[in-house]
Amino acid sequence: MAPSNELTQATHDRLSAELEDLTTRGRTELAATLEAARSEVDSEAGGDFHAAQDAGAQMEGRIEFLTHTLDGAVIVEPTDDGTVHTGALVELRYEGETGTETFLYGSIEERHDGTADLSPSSPLGMALVGAKAGDTVSFKDPAGHSVSVDVVNVH
Repeated sequence: MAPSNELTQATHDRLSAELEDLTTRGRTELAATLEAARSEVDSEAGGDFHAAQDAGAQMEGRIEFLTHTLDGAVIVEPTDDGTVHTGALVELRYEGETGTETFLYGSIEERHDGTADLSPSSPLGMALVGAKAGDTVSFKDPAGHSVSVDVVNVH
């Protein structure tokens, strides 16, 4: 099973920059916003203070997530051997279907260009480890049904 915290170098760099920004500029700006809104807590504009508190809680949640993700991250290099790997676009055809679907294989943080992500820790993601174009993989869906998928392309 591939670790769910495999990241490409580009994604690791982007997340590191976001974490740095949130822990410096983000926290400084939030503190200033809270201080300004705190003086208005008893007035009609007191909602600004609560909104700033909510924004701060969301920011701290993101900081915690990024810290955890980056602390356990394994940097993976894209391969050119045609196998499914983190950061690869994988084109699949489900058994009995004529059309294909394309997914970005990797964590949700790898997502770009609106392409749906395919988690390496999902049943399908685990079945695809090491697969190449032309392979058929089978896995059990969450309901316990066997599903077969043709790997049409890996790029």
